[in-house]
Amino acid sequence: MPELAITAPDGSVRSLTLDQGHLSLGRSGDNNLPFPEDDSLSRHHLLFESSPGNWFVTDLGSKNGTFVNGARIPNRRPLSPGDVISAGRVRIQFRSAGPPPAPAPPIFDEDSSPFRLTASTNLASVLSAHVAGAARSDRTISILLHAGRELAARRPLAELFPLILDLAIEASGAERGIVLTLDNATLVARASRGEGFRISSAIRDRVIDQRASLLVRDTSLEESLRDRRSIVTQSVRSFMAVPLQTEDRVFGLIYVDASEFVHSFSPGDLDLLTVISNVAAIRIEHERLVDIERQDRLREAELEQAAHIQQGLLPGAPPDLPGIDMAGFNAACRTVGGDYFDYLLTPDNRLAIAIGDVAGKGMPAALLMASLQARVTSLVESAVSTASLVRSLNRGLSSYCPRNRFITFFLAILDPATGELLYTNAGHNPTILMRSAGQVELLEDGGPVLAILPSFPYSEHRTQLHPGDLLFLYSDGLTEAENTDGQEFGESQLMSVLSANPTASAEALITAVRGAVQEWTGGRALADDLTMLAVRLAR
Repeated sequence: MPELAITAPDGSVRSLTLDQGHLSLGRSGDNNLPFPEDDSLSRHHLLFESSPGNWFVTDLGSKNGTFVNGARIPNRRPLSPGDVISAGRVRIQFRSAGPPPAPAPPIFDEDSSPFRLTASTNLASVLSAHVAGAARSDRTISILLHAGRELAARRPLAELFPLILDLAIEASGAERGIVLTLDNATLVARASRGEGFRISSAIRDRVIDQRASLLVRDTSLEESLRDRRSIVTQSVRSFMAVPLQTEDRVFGLIYVDASEFVHSFSPGDLDLLTVISNVAAIRIEHERLVDIERQDRLREAELEQAAHIQQGLLPGAPPDLPGIDMAGFNAACRTVGGDYFDYLLTPDNRLAIAIGDVAGKGMPAALLMASLQARVTSLVESAVSTASLVRSLNRGLSSYCPRNRFITFFLAILDPATGELLYTNAGHNPTILMRSAGQVELLEDGGPVLAILPSFPYSEHRTQLHPGDLLFLYSDGLTEAENTDGQEFGESQLMSVLSANPTASAEALITAVRGAVQEWTGGRALADDLTMLAVRLAR
């Protein structure tokens, strides 16, 4: 049900629900809304009345007129949510039962001629002892206390902006007003009373760039403003514009104005609006930081859930295959990462070993990693060879992988019965094959990274494993881990750790490598995802 937000001549504000078909306003006591103290009202000034689906305001032949959004109405006019009705020193906003419409942005007129200000000040001046003492009237104190109480309550920003505008209009006695904040260097309307705002770009720039609070009074008499479309077309006689500012920045402004017969602003009004705007700005900044903190907590919770899901995509305990000892490790440099490893059984009971590294970090890389994992799991079920699997994987990934993303990948299939190892490398770090006698071979034959050349003919390579031989697969986050001097851990140190543990179990070997990397980096956070996988044939 619609309602009226009524600002009385004394500045008090109340809301009234329109639950009857008509409502009269005037100076006489027999009106539904009597204001006998306002001599500028006629005895029977105006009438609110409803018809199916609409509300109207009708001027009852008043002497000083009825204004809607600053324009005098000849008789009857339909009302829309947000309309501001002015009669005498009474201001009324018509509000709908539903959510208020988004405020329309103002038009900034590029005025080139200079203008004369009635008053100009800034926050430091207003808060000085001289000005504060001069403005300390009962009304000023009452308004500031009211504003303080209202702004002290916790409110979301969507509710805070209309409240700030209500307080600004109540404090200044303005007829119309708009609250604007900077969004990527553009002023965006957050709340408004009235419509069709046209604001001088010179006023805007001085408020934002110089932190100035500005008052222009009786603009119809200002020679420099007579030809300004932003003034003349709206019958504006006086206006004020003050910055929304904190100690370190200006992030918006409050603009209020009044048309003829309504109110003429004073320097005291400007001081009061400047103080209220500053208190409001601090409150806005606080709520903005609360919102950021809330969003950060939500984002962290979502990332934690994503990390939990991603860890579920990586293998837990390796398959139980007699004569083969396996272990793997993965650590993301952020909450989620783009590294992948897996060990899977093929339909003919061979062991598929895979490792991959998606270019980039964080959520984008994690999403591609999840897609990679799903495709590998599916393709292993029907793969004829490692080469055919990698070719199919490459074609699929190339169809949707962004151009700035690619994936390094290594796939091997081991026959536990014979020790035969088939493998295909797509741009990944060479897998280390350390023989039981200590010799080292690098499985580096292969092709380019995945998702770059959709039709590349990857080939399959073959080698033979013997009892005691070790396969060690890793991502470049391991060898590129840096110490405090910026030096990388490197392949040579990795080889030294592997050589120093010739008979260690796969799990013990990975623990030894992790310890060496942690000692090298001094326990600092990883700069890249780190993954490793060890597979050893029993002696």
